[in-house]
Amino acid sequence: MSWRLDVENVAGIRRGSATLEPGLNTVRASNWQGKSSFLAAIATAFGTASPLTESTAEGRVSLSTGDGEYTVELARDGRRVRTSGEPYLSDEVDRVCADLFAFLGEENEVRRAVREGDDLEPLLTRPLDFEDIDAKIAEARRELDRVDEAHSEAKDAAERLPTLVSRVSGLEAEVDELEAELEASADAAGDDETREALSDARAERSRVQSRIERLESTAERVREQLEANREELDGLDVGDDEELERELDEAKRELRQQKRDIELLRGVYDANRRVVAEGRTELLTDVTHGLVDDELACWVCGAETDASSVTERLDELAEKIERRTAAAEASRERVEGLTERVETHEKRRQRERELRTEVRELRERRSDLERRLGDARERDDELAERVEKLRERVESDSEHVSDIESNLKYAKARLDDAKGELESVESKAENRDRLRSQRESLTEKITSLRRRKREVKKETRDAFDDAIREIVPLFETGFESARLTSEFELVVARDGREASLDALSEGEVELLGLATALAGYEAFDVADRVPVMLVDRLGGIADENLGRLTDYLSGTPTYLVMTAYPEHSAVEGHDIDPSGWSVVSDSTATKEAE
Repeated sequence: MSWRLDVENVAGIRRGSATLEPGLNTVRASNWQGKSSFLAAIATAFGTASPLTESTAEGRVSLSTGDGEYTVELARDGRRVRTSGEPYLSDEVDRVCADLFAFLGEENEVRRAVREGDDLEPLLTRPLDFEDIDAKIAEARRELDRVDEAHSEAKDAAERLPTLVSRVSGLEAEVDELEAELEASADAAGDDETREALSDARAERSRVQSRIERLESTAERVREQLEANREELDGLDVGDDEELERELDEAKRELRQQKRDIELLRGVYDANRRVVAEGRTELLTDVTHGLVDDELACWVCGAETDASSVTERLDELAEKIERRTAAAEASRERVEGLTERVETHEKRRQRERELRTEVRELRERRSDLERRLGDARERDDELAERVEKLRERVESDSEHVSDIESNLKYAKARLDDAKGELESVESKAENRDRLRSQRESLTEKITSLRRRKREVKKETRDAFDDAIREIVPLFETGFESARLTSEFELVVARDGREASLDALSEGEVELLGLATALAGYEAFDVADRVPVMLVDRLGGIADENLGRLTDYLSGTPTYLVMTAYPEHSAVEGHDIDPSGWSVVSDSTATKEAE
């Protein structure tokens, strides 16, 4: 489906329009014709940029996709540019992914970090910062606690269900028998008011006794839970973590020192190796060329030596760097182990706090239940005494009928209570399977969130490895392999040894930058989030390699937009001609002509 973009006062474009087609779109023109500005306008429509044209107060970009219309307006507010409207991307994580891994202009942070040798880990994991994983885990944990409590109640209800069904059946049979007995009675006599009061007292006592049973059952469950929490709390070994944290801090300092030492030794090694490898030792010292070997003075201490000895010393220095690198790796593993121990200790402390809170709440609930149970038992005693007095007053020939009526009312009251309780218990028991499914789902969600960062880092390294395996033979690079370490350090190998990025060509560095960005593109499923990929300013890559690059990237996004010069014949796709646009350079050229 074709997309249309209308641009006004964005970057170097004063006014212009273009159509994007699925597949490769090439903005082909010479310098200062708005190629990079057009890509900036697309980024503005997606909500990741706001490059208002200099010396203008307002600008806008409109994107029509066939499925919707998206307009972003820019307005200058002092030194700032404010945006309004509805961009294509509304989710913050989607915007971050697009800016880092899909919009690959010259100032793309990942490409720039590779060029300058900066730390890649904060960039390649930045989308995780916006996912707020810790808050999601805490929210899921709270929901899991609620579901656990409801599931426990449902389980108790299911266990009580057979007893309640039997109780209802027995009470229904008892009511039927009493009704039949009452109907068979010939006469009924006695004090109706007294008999009514006796029936009411018996019915009320039945309700009180039912409440006593429920309170006793609940109190027993609270007591068992309190005892279980106390046992867990007593068996929880928390201890003091200050020594462990000091050990972790010391290990981190040792690792940082090792990294600085390795960097210092590597700088010395690379500089001297390059002088020797290029045969330019005469830049540093006098050299006497002999038949067997060259004689020279050490440019550090001035002692007489030869080229072979210098090479041997450099090899020894390389071995020392490797040993220190191995030691640093061991230190890193120790830091990770100590970090895991500190986190484990913190989890125990957190669990201790939770248990103390639960024990306090359970004690308060137990006290409340004991108070309510005492009140109910006291009321039961009062009602028992009242029932006895009323029963003694019902003395007449109608005593038998009165007893039957009283017993019938009493039985019906108990039956109503039992049916109500059975209905409530059945409702809770029916939710057991649903709550169990919810619990499993929440547990899986928490586990997945905890693994999220580690899995994304692994997926990023794997995606980078896949990209390098394709790029090296496709572009015939001067390096045979490259990889991202567990700490996202970029390591390049040439001739079987680690090579510095400074020794690579500009085009090779650009390829590594693109490969690194594409690794994040795969790890965060950016193709599902952002249908467009922007590629700009690949001056270090030759024309034929640009053609290979477009073939390599084609099919990755739905819309691939690249800039190219007229002479880049290898970049073939839907051409976007900016000759009809009004650009900033037009007015500059007019002023110069005047």
